[in-house]
Amino acid sequence: MIYLDNAATTKMFEEGVDIYKKYACYSFFNPSAGYNQSLEISNELQKTREALLKKLGAKTGNIIFTSCATESNNFAIMGSKRNGKWEYVFSIGEHPSVYRTAKELEMQGYVVHFVNLNENGEIDYEHLKTLLNEKTRLVSVMHVSNETGAINDLKRINEIRMQYAPKALLHVDGVQAFCKLKYNIDDYKIDLYTVSAHKFHGPKGVGALYVRNIQSIKSLLFGGEQEFGLRAGTENVGGIKAMEYAFNHIDVESNFQKVSKLYNIFANNFEKNERIHILKTNNPYIMSVEFEGINGETLMRILQDNEILVGMGSACSTKKMGNRILENMGYSKEQVKAHIRISLDASLTEDECEFASKEIVRLYNDLWERIK
Repeated sequence: MIYLDNAATTKMFEEGVDIYKKYACYSFFNPSAGYNQSLEISNELQKTREALLKKLGAKTGNIIFTSCATESNNFAIMGSKRNGKWEYVFSIGEHPSVYRTAKELEMQGYVVHFVNLNENGEIDYEHLKTLLNEKTRLVSVMHVSNETGAINDLKRINEIRMQYAPKALLHVDGVQAFCKLKYNIDDYKIDLYTVSAHKFHGPKGVGALYVRNIQSIKSLLFGGEQEFGLRAGTENVGGIKAMEYAFNHIDVESNFQKVSKLYNIFANNFEKNERIHILKTNNPYIMSVEFEGINGETLMRILQDNEILVGMGSACSTKKMGNRILENMGYSKEQVKAHIRISLDASLTEDECEFASKEIVRLYNDLWERIK
Protein backbone atom coordinates (compact mmCIF):
# COMPACT_ATOMS: atom_id res chain seq x y z
CA MET A 1 0.00 0.00 0.00
CA ILE A 2 1.16 3.53 -0.82
CA TYR A 3 -0.40 6.09 1.51
CA LEU A 4 -0.89 9.55 -0.05
CA ASP A 5 -3.35 11.12 2.41
CA ASN A 6 -0.96 12.47 5.03
CA ALA A 7 -2.95 15.68 5.45
CA ALA A 8 -5.68 13.52 7.01
CA THR A 9 -3.33 11.80 9.44
CA THR A 10 0.20 10.46 9.63
CA LYS A 11 1.64 7.19 10.87
CA MET A 12 2.71 7.53 14.49
CA PHE A 13 6.41 7.12 15.26
CA GLU A 14 6.85 3.67 16.82
CA GLU A 15 9.04 5.16 19.55
CA GLY A 16 6.01 7.20 20.62
CA VAL A 17 4.21 4.01 21.61
CA ASP A 18 7.00 3.15 24.06
CA ILE A 19 6.88 6.66 25.48
CA TYR A 20 3.12 6.45 25.91
CA LYS A 21 3.48 3.09 27.67
CA LYS A 22 6.04 4.56 30.07
CA TYR A 23 3.66 7.29 31.23
CA ALA A 24 0.58 5.05 31.14
CA CYS A 25 1.99 2.04 32.99
CA TYR A 26 5.00 3.17 35.04
CA SER A 27 5.14 6.95 35.53
CA PHE A 28 1.34 7.00 35.54
CA PHE A 29 0.77 9.52 38.33
CA ASN A 30 -1.78 12.31 38.11
CA PRO A 31 0.17 15.57 37.62
CA SER A 32 -2.30 17.42 39.87
CA ALA A 33 -1.80 15.19 42.92
CA GLY A 34 0.28 16.35 45.88
CA TYR A 35 3.07 13.78 46.20
CA ASN A 36 6.56 13.93 44.72
CA GLN A 37 5.91 11.50 41.88
CA SER A 38 3.09 13.70 40.64
CA LEU A 39 5.25 16.80 40.90
CA GLU A 40 7.78 15.08 38.66
CA ILE A 41 5.06 14.45 36.06
CA SER A 42 3.93 18.07 36.31
CA ASN A 43 7.54 19.12 35.65
CA GLU A 44 7.63 16.81 32.62
CA LEU A 45 4.59 18.57 31.18
CA GLN A 46 6.26 21.92 31.73
CA LYS A 47 9.29 20.69 29.79
CA THR A 48 6.99 19.81 26.88
CA ARG A 49 5.42 23.27 26.98
CA GLU A 50 8.85 24.88 26.80
CA ALA A 51 9.94 22.58 23.98
CA LEU A 52 6.80 23.34 21.98
CA LEU A 53 7.21 27.08 22.48
CA LYS A 54 10.75 26.77 21.16
CA LYS A 55 9.64 24.72 18.15
CA LEU A 56 6.99 27.34 17.36
CA GLY A 57 9.49 30.17 17.66
CA ALA A 58 7.69 31.83 20.57
CA LYS A 59 9.75 33.54 23.26
CA THR A 60 6.68 34.29 25.39
CA GLY A 61 3.23 32.85 25.88
CA ASN A 62 1.75 29.62 27.15
CA ILE A 63 0.77 26.21 25.81
CA ILE A 64 -2.61 24.71 26.68
CA PHE A 65 -2.81 20.98 26.00
CA THR A 66 -6.05 19.81 24.38
CA SER A 67 -7.52 16.64 22.92
CA CYS A 68 -7.25 17.69 19.26
CA ALA A 69 -7.16 20.58 16.80
CA THR A 70 -10.95 20.79 16.78
CA GLU A 71 -10.95 21.48 20.51
CA SER A 72 -8.08 23.97 20.17
CA ASN A 73 -9.89 25.86 17.41
CA ASN A 74 -13.16 25.91 19.35
CA PHE A 75 -11.27 27.03 22.45
CA ALA A 76 -9.55 29.86 20.60
CA ILE A 77 -12.79 31.14 19.06
CA MET A 78 -15.37 30.58 21.79
CA GLY A 79 -12.86 31.30 24.54
CA SER A 80 -12.18 34.73 23.04
CA LYS A 81 -15.89 35.58 22.85
CA ARG A 82 -16.98 38.62 24.85
CA ASN A 83 -20.34 40.25 25.52
CA GLY A 84 -21.13 43.29 23.44
CA LYS A 85 -21.35 44.24 19.78
CA TRP A 86 -18.13 42.56 18.72
CA GLU A 87 -17.44 41.32 15.20
CA TYR A 88 -15.55 38.22 14.10
CA VAL A 89 -13.69 37.67 10.84
CA PHE A 90 -12.90 34.26 9.33
CA SER A 91 -11.54 32.99 6.08
CA ILE A 92 -14.15 31.16 4.01
CA GLY A 93 -11.48 28.53 3.41
CA GLU A 94 -11.25 27.33 7.01
CA HIS A 95 -11.38 23.74 8.26
CA PRO A 96 -14.89 22.68 9.43
CA SER A 97 -13.80 22.98 13.08
CA VAL A 98 -13.38 26.72 12.50
CA TYR A 99 -16.04 27.34 9.87
CA ARG A 100 -18.84 25.63 11.80
CA THR A 101 -17.80 27.35 15.02
CA ALA A 102 -18.02 30.65 13.15
CA LYS A 103 -21.52 29.75 11.99
CA GLU A 104 -22.45 28.96 15.58
CA LEU A 105 -21.26 32.42 16.63
CA GLU A 106 -23.46 33.85 13.90
CA MET A 107 -26.46 31.89 15.20
CA GLN A 108 -25.79 33.32 18.67
CA GLY A 109 -26.27 36.81 17.26
CA TYR A 110 -22.70 37.96 16.72
CA VAL A 111 -21.65 39.73 13.54
CA VAL A 112 -19.53 37.30 11.54
CA HIS A 113 -17.70 38.11 8.30
CA PHE A 114 -16.07 35.69 5.88
CA VAL A 115 -13.05 36.63 3.78
CA ASN A 116 -13.09 35.35 0.19
CA LEU A 117 -10.27 33.42 -1.41
CA ASN A 118 -8.11 34.34 -4.37
CA GLU A 119 -7.69 32.04 -7.36
CA ASN A 120 -4.48 30.66 -5.83
CA GLY A 121 -6.28 29.58 -2.66
CA GLU A 122 -4.91 32.30 -0.37
CA ILE A 123 -7.28 34.72 1.31
CA ASP A 124 -8.23 37.88 -0.53
CA TYR A 125 -6.10 40.38 1.39
CA GLU A 126 -7.89 43.39 -0.07
CA HIS A 127 -11.24 41.95 0.96
CA LEU A 128 -9.89 41.42 4.49
CA LYS A 129 -9.18 45.14 4.76
CA THR A 130 -12.82 45.98 4.13
CA LEU A 131 -14.07 43.72 6.95
CA LEU A 132 -11.93 44.97 9.83
CA ASN A 133 -12.83 47.83 12.15
CA GLU A 134 -12.62 48.92 15.78
CA LYS A 135 -15.34 46.39 16.70
CA THR A 136 -13.37 43.38 15.43
CA ARG A 137 -12.68 41.01 18.30
CA LEU A 138 -11.00 38.13 16.44
CA VAL A 139 -9.44 37.42 13.06
CA SER A 140 -9.10 33.69 12.35
CA VAL A 141 -7.24 32.31 9.32
CA MET A 142 -5.48 29.05 8.61
CA HIS A 143 -1.74 29.03 7.98
CA VAL A 144 -1.94 26.34 5.30
CA SER A 145 -5.10 25.15 3.56
CA ASN A 146 -5.83 21.50 4.25
CA GLU A 147 -7.71 21.36 0.93
CA THR A 148 -5.30 23.03 -1.50
CA GLY A 149 -2.01 23.50 0.35
CA ALA A 150 -2.13 27.26 -0.23
CA ILE A 151 -0.02 29.19 2.29
CA ASN A 152 -1.54 32.38 3.66
CA ASP A 153 0.84 35.31 4.10
CA LEU A 154 0.74 35.75 7.89
CA LYS A 155 3.06 38.75 7.79
CA ARG A 156 0.70 40.57 5.46
CA ILE A 157 -2.36 39.50 7.47
CA ASN A 158 -0.82 40.82 10.68
CA GLU A 159 0.07 44.12 9.03
CA ILE A 160 -3.54 44.51 7.84
CA ARG A 161 -4.84 43.57 11.28
CA MET A 162 -2.57 46.12 13.00
CA GLN A 163 -3.62 48.85 10.57
CA TYR A 164 -7.39 48.31 10.56
CA ALA A 165 -8.16 46.47 13.84
CA PRO A 166 -5.14 46.71 16.18
CA LYS A 167 -7.13 45.51 19.21
CA ALA A 168 -8.31 42.33 17.49
CA LEU A 169 -6.84 38.95 18.40
CA LEU A 170 -5.23 36.91 15.62
CA HIS A 171 -5.94 33.16 15.66
CA VAL A 172 -4.17 30.87 13.21
CA ASP A 173 -4.99 27.23 12.55
CA GLY A 174 -1.47 25.89 12.07
CA VAL A 175 -2.33 22.21 11.76
CA GLN A 176 -0.99 21.75 8.21
CA ALA A 177 2.00 24.06 8.74
CA PHE A 178 3.55 22.95 12.04
CA CYS A 179 6.58 20.69 11.51
CA LYS A 180 6.29 21.22 7.75
CA LEU A 181 7.17 24.89 7.18
CA LYS A 182 9.93 26.88 8.85
CA TYR A 183 8.63 29.96 10.68
CA ASN A 184 8.56 31.78 14.02
CA ILE A 185 5.10 32.77 15.23
CA ASP A 186 6.59 35.75 17.09
CA ASP A 187 7.34 37.28 13.68
CA TYR A 188 3.61 37.58 13.04
CA LYS A 189 2.44 38.60 16.54
CA ILE A 190 0.02 35.67 16.61
CA ASP A 191 -2.19 35.52 19.70
CA LEU A 192 -3.55 31.98 19.31
CA TYR A 193 -2.09 29.09 17.28
CA THR A 194 -3.46 25.55 16.88
CA VAL A 195 -1.45 22.34 16.40
CA SER A 196 -2.46 18.67 16.26
CA ALA A 197 -0.13 15.78 17.12
CA HIS A 198 -1.40 13.20 14.63
CA LYS A 199 -0.53 15.47 11.71
CA PHE A 200 3.21 15.14 12.46
CA HIS A 201 3.58 11.49 13.52
CA GLY A 202 2.30 11.93 17.05
CA PRO A 203 -0.73 10.17 18.56
CA LYS A 204 -4.35 10.92 17.84
CA GLY A 205 -6.30 12.55 20.65
CA VAL A 206 -3.62 15.14 21.50
CA GLY A 207 -3.41 18.77 20.46
CA ALA A 208 -2.27 22.12 21.75
CA LEU A 209 -3.21 25.77 21.65
CA TYR A 210 -0.54 28.44 21.90
CA VAL A 211 -1.84 31.46 23.80
CA ARG A 212 0.22 34.64 23.86
CA ASN A 213 -1.75 36.09 26.79
CA ILE A 214 -3.95 33.76 28.84
CA GLN A 215 -6.03 36.76 29.94
CA SER A 216 -7.33 37.00 26.37
CA ILE A 217 -9.44 33.83 26.56
CA LYS A 218 -11.88 32.24 28.98
CA SER A 219 -12.44 28.64 30.00
CA LEU A 220 -14.87 26.39 28.16
CA LEU A 221 -14.48 23.40 30.50
CA PHE A 222 -15.10 23.79 34.21
CA GLY A 223 -13.86 21.61 37.04
CA GLY A 224 -10.24 21.44 38.15
CA GLU A 225 -7.49 24.04 37.80
CA GLN A 226 -5.47 22.26 35.12
CA GLU A 227 -3.93 24.19 32.22
CA PHE A 228 -3.71 27.55 34.01
CA GLY A 229 -7.29 27.13 35.18
CA LEU A 230 -8.53 27.31 31.58
CA ARG A 231 -9.11 23.64 30.69
CA ALA A 232 -10.32 21.34 33.44
CA GLY A 233 -9.49 17.65 33.20
CA THR A 234 -6.50 15.41 33.83
CA GLU A 235 -3.89 15.80 31.10
CA ASN A 236 -3.14 12.99 28.64
CA VAL A 237 0.46 12.75 29.84
CA GLY A 238 1.50 9.80 27.68
CA GLY A 239 0.05 11.37 24.55
CA ILE A 240 1.62 14.73 25.31
CA LYS A 241 5.08 13.23 25.82
CA ALA A 242 4.71 11.16 22.64
CA MET A 243 3.77 14.38 20.81
CA GLU A 244 6.93 16.01 22.17
CA TYR A 245 9.04 13.15 20.85
CA ALA A 246 7.45 13.58 17.42
CA PHE A 247 8.03 17.31 16.99
CA ASN A 248 11.55 17.07 18.43
CA HIS A 249 12.50 14.40 15.89
CA ILE A 250 11.33 16.21 12.78
CA ASP A 251 13.90 18.15 10.76
CA VAL A 252 11.65 20.71 9.07
CA GLU A 253 14.16 21.95 6.48
CA SER A 254 15.43 18.50 5.49
CA ASN A 255 11.90 17.11 5.19
CA PHE A 256 10.78 20.08 3.09
CA GLN A 257 13.60 19.49 0.62
CA LYS A 258 12.81 15.78 0.36
CA VAL A 259 9.08 16.29 -0.03
CA SER A 260 9.74 18.92 -2.72
CA LYS A 261 11.51 16.24 -4.76
CA LEU A 262 8.60 13.86 -4.25
CA TYR A 263 6.14 16.57 -5.33
CA ASN A 264 8.13 17.14 -8.52
CA ILE A 265 7.88 13.45 -9.38
CA PHE A 266 4.09 13.66 -9.30
CA ALA A 267 4.04 17.00 -11.11
CA ASN A 268 6.33 15.79 -13.90
CA ASN A 269 4.21 12.70 -14.57
CA PHE A 270 0.87 14.48 -14.27
CA GLU A 271 1.85 17.37 -16.53
CA LYS A 272 2.44 14.97 -19.42
CA ASN A 273 -1.34 14.62 -19.60
CA GLU A 274 -3.14 17.77 -20.74
CA ARG A 275 -6.35 16.72 -18.98
CA ILE A 276 -4.71 16.67 -15.53
CA HIS A 277 -4.55 20.08 -13.84
CA ILE A 278 -2.53 20.78 -10.69
CA LEU A 279 -3.41 23.71 -8.46
CA LYS A 280 0.05 25.24 -8.04
CA THR A 281 1.15 26.50 -4.61
CA ASN A 282 4.47 26.95 -2.84
CA ASN A 283 3.70 24.00 -0.59
CA PRO A 284 4.95 20.54 -1.67
CA TYR A 285 3.04 18.68 1.04
CA ILE A 286 -0.45 19.06 -0.44
CA MET A 287 -1.39 18.76 -4.10
CA SER A 288 -4.95 19.45 -5.25
CA VAL A 289 -5.43 17.88 -8.68
CA GLU A 290 -8.28 18.04 -11.16
CA PHE A 291 -8.69 14.96 -13.37
CA GLU A 292 -10.77 16.42 -16.14
CA GLY A 293 -13.97 14.69 -17.11
CA ILE A 294 -14.23 12.11 -14.33
CA ASN A 295 -15.60 11.86 -10.81
CA GLY A 296 -12.77 12.21 -8.31
CA GLU A 297 -14.46 9.89 -5.84
CA THR A 298 -14.67 7.17 -8.49
CA LEU A 299 -10.95 7.55 -9.20
CA MET A 300 -10.22 7.46 -5.47
CA ARG A 301 -12.09 4.12 -5.16
CA ILE A 302 -10.25 2.65 -8.13
CA LEU A 303 -6.91 3.76 -6.65
CA GLN A 304 -7.89 2.22 -3.33
CA ASP A 305 -8.53 -1.10 -5.08
CA ASN A 306 -5.00 -0.81 -6.45
CA GLU A 307 -3.41 -0.16 -3.03
CA ILE A 308 -2.98 3.62 -3.47
CA LEU A 309 -4.76 5.80 -0.92
CA VAL A 310 -5.54 9.45 -1.72
CA GLY A 311 -7.96 11.96 -0.21
CA MET A 312 -10.90 14.06 -1.31
CA GLY A 313 -10.20 17.03 0.96
CA SER A 314 -10.94 17.46 4.64
CA ALA A 315 -11.23 14.07 6.34
CA CYS A 316 -13.64 15.71 8.80
CA SER A 317 -16.25 16.31 6.11
CA THR A 318 -15.88 13.54 3.52
CA LYS A 319 -19.66 13.08 3.27
CA LYS A 320 -20.35 16.68 2.34
CA MET A 321 -21.70 17.67 -1.07
CA GLY A 322 -19.55 20.07 -3.08
CA ASN A 323 -16.52 21.88 -1.78
CA ARG A 324 -16.86 25.32 -0.17
CA ILE A 325 -13.18 26.16 -0.68
CA LEU A 326 -12.76 25.24 -4.35
CA GLU A 327 -16.11 26.77 -5.26
CA ASN A 328 -15.14 30.06 -3.62
CA MET A 329 -11.95 30.01 -5.68
CA GLY A 330 -14.03 29.96 -8.85
CA TYR A 331 -14.17 26.27 -9.75
CA SER A 332 -17.39 24.95 -11.23
CA LYS A 333 -19.25 22.10 -9.55
CA GLU A 334 -18.09 19.76 -12.32
CA GLN A 335 -14.47 20.76 -11.76
CA VAL A 336 -14.87 20.32 -8.02
CA LYS A 337 -16.17 16.79 -8.51
CA ALA A 338 -13.06 15.97 -10.56
CA HIS A 339 -10.60 16.89 -7.79
CA ILE A 340 -8.61 14.62 -5.51
CA ARG A 341 -6.02 15.57 -2.89
CA ILE A 342 -2.58 14.01 -2.71
CA SER A 343 -0.68 14.80 0.47
CA LEU A 344 2.91 13.73 0.89
CA ASP A 345 5.30 12.91 3.72
CA ALA A 346 9.06 12.55 4.05
CA SER A 347 8.61 8.86 4.89
CA LEU A 348 7.68 8.15 1.26
CA THR A 349 10.38 7.02 -1.14
CA GLU A 350 11.07 8.33 -4.63
CA ASP A 351 10.39 4.87 -6.07
CA GLU A 352 6.97 4.78 -4.37
CA CYS A 353 6.10 8.20 -5.75
CA GLU A 354 7.32 7.34 -9.24
CA PHE A 355 5.23 4.19 -9.27
CA ALA A 356 2.15 5.80 -7.70
CA SER A 357 2.12 8.84 -9.99
CA LYS A 358 2.40 6.71 -13.13
CA GLU A 359 -0.23 4.30 -11.84
CA ILE A 360 -2.61 7.17 -11.10
CA VAL A 361 -2.21 8.45 -14.67
CA ARG A 362 -2.69 4.95 -16.09
CA LEU A 363 -5.84 4.28 -14.09
CA TYR A 364 -7.22 7.72 -14.91
CA ASN A 365 -6.65 7.13 -18.63
CA ASP A 366 -8.40 3.75 -18.38
CA LEU A 367 -11.36 5.40 -16.65
CA TRP A 368 -11.42 8.17 -19.25
CA GLU A 369 -11.57 5.65 -22.08
CA ARG A 370 -14.45 3.77 -20.44
CA ILE A 371 -16.65 6.82 -19.91
CA LYS A 372 -15.91 8.71 -23.15
